[in-house]
Amino acid sequence: MTSTAVDEEIEQLYRSLNPTELDSAVSVIVKLRGETCDIDCVYCYEKRKESPGGLRIAADQVGRITELFGQRPLAVELHGGEPLTIGKVGMRAILQELAVSPTVVRVSMQTNAVALDDEWLDLFEDYYPQLKLGVSLDGDAHGNAWRVGYDGAPVYPRVVAALELLALRGWKVGIIATVTSALLGRPEAVIDHLASFDAVNAVKFAPCFDGAVRRPTAADSSRLPGSRVLQRSAVSDQAAPAWSVTPDQFTEFVLRAGARWVEAGYHRRMSLEPVVSTIRRLRGLPSGYCHFSDLKCQHVFTLYPDGRFGGCDELDWPAAELGGLERLDSPAAVSAAQLASPLNQRLRSLMAKCVGCSYRDTCVGGCLATRLRAAEPEQDEDYCAHRMRLIDGVAGLLAAPGQVGAVTCRTLRWRPRVVNSMRDVAAFTRRWDDPAAERAPARLVHSAYGNINTVGLPGIHEADDLDPRHPQWDAAIEPGVKPLVNLAVARWNAITYDSCAGHAYDGLELDPRIRQLGIIPRGRREYQAVANALCRVATNVAGQLPSPVALVIGRAELQCESAGTRSPVLDLRLEPSCPSAWQDYFAHLDAATALVAEAMRMTRPQDAEPCPCRQEGRGA
Repeated sequence: MTSTAVDEEIEQLYRSLNPTELDSAVSVIVKLRGETCDIDCVYCYEKRKESPGGLRIAADQVGRITELFGQRPLAVELHGGEPLTIGKVGMRAILQELAVSPTVVRVSMQTNAVALDDEWLDLFEDYYPQLKLGVSLDGDAHGNAWRVGYDGAPVYPRVVAALELLALRGWKVGIIATVTSALLGRPEAVIDHLASFDAVNAVKFAPCFDGAVRRPTAADSSRLPGSRVLQRSAVSDQAAPAWSVTPDQFTEFVLRAGARWVEAGYHRRMSLEPVVSTIRRLRGLPSGYCHFSDLKCQHVFTLYPDGRFGGCDELDWPAAELGGLERLDSPAAVSAAQLASPLNQRLRSLMAKCVGCSYRDTCVGGCLATRLRAAEPEQDEDYCAHRMRLIDGVAGLLAAPGQVGAVTCRTLRWRPRVVNSMRDVAAFTRRWDDPAAERAPARLVHSAYGNINTVGLPGIHEADDLDPRHPQWDAAIEPGVKPLVNLAVARWNAITYDSCAGHAYDGLELDPRIRQLGIIPRGRREYQAVANALCRVATNVAGQLPSPVALVIGRAELQCESAGTRSPVLDLRLEPSCPSAWQDYFAHLDAATALVAEAMRMTRPQDAEPCPCRQEGRGA
């Protein structure tokens, strides 16, 4: 792929700021008090920046933001530190400024809520009744162990009191829960606890990937407050701080919480991130969450009280600074500052890795600030692995809601197909189990390369959908894949909707085809039973297959052309271990098929048997 083509692909995943565009909003995080906060969370990333505290953003600065972006829609988030420390007079002036700004389409506030009272809620309702309120709460009391006051005492009881007040006043709020080590091992209990608050209608789990933190936050004096004593006891120059979690731990926590979210019915009244955004991307829908959107760092800005204006607050400052607010006079000036920023060039270069990834359309690159903070290149690999694992697990959750094994299996991968459709899926599955159904003659034409389809040509072409009772069934199955098809149908009682023996296409300008088998489960329980069986097959042949061949068990969806619906399906795929070593792959393909067939012969789908890769106690 040429460098120009790569740049075009990156642009689809990481869209540059177009100064003249008016269709998409930009987000501005307004740090009302900078790092100033009335509590002292041990893991606070804002205080690690050690920027000047004590200042306040004024209403005219907020108005300057709306002028800067002209007619472009703005989503404004009032943030900190703690935004309520600006005081009611200052907050009133800012909300009044935002209320009269025609381009401001959304205003939200993220607060620790310890100072929230009736007067604050009266102010919000009077001056900006559309305000979206987010509360920081890391699950239950134990989970909030690292959220403390300067005296080191927990702030959890005060936040609970605020949530009870919000419920009495009829407010609905979102929770941001930072997943630290204090939450691990209890995802079901944590989501149950958060769902118990009447005021909560959304939860976002945010990872605490602080593995690279090696020193405590600087203190203003030699006499350390209780919170900083706690922090120093948790920090080491040799290892990650005690509050940090790994990408794998975070993913397993989120997936198990997501399974509970569905099982308990919380999904009917409460959204859950990053699960909802993953579902939307799997469904081909956009997400407003920048980790799952092409509107990333070049569309997210931060304003500090001293006038510093730059990129997302999670990026490293001062590298993220684009200039003083007073020196930027137009969207074009902001775009020019981005183009000149070495940091933005580094962020963009990270996306080059995503261009050829099979998960790119769902993942969309994740959080670049997090990836950039990785101390070693292999840590970015861990981040990518966690995103893939999240997508695999949520795809299982969609396919078999309520089946815990659907999210805990580490063998089944999300493998969407470019061409994966059938004219009438429901009619096909009904006919499969109906001996009396009419079965029309099929069009079976052979190509010189072993393809069997309706036109007798190599490549991907239409093939008639047959079932085992069709008189031409046996003749329709390509010989190389027949052992796998026969076992799936006769021993597993599965519905196979697709099979391919694999084709080299020597001498043709066509990509080779792998050997594969597709199964349509009859329902959720059968889906999970077949998935478990396929996982056992993969486990049993691990280390035995010829090295040029890899067994991949995939989740996918089958599109029904007549109804426009999608059905969850499972694919058994024999792929080349090295994408360029097709000759070795085809030389060993039959031997690999025989091993897989024997493993299928030794097992059957059974609901009661979990897949062998399920690992309890992984720190989730």
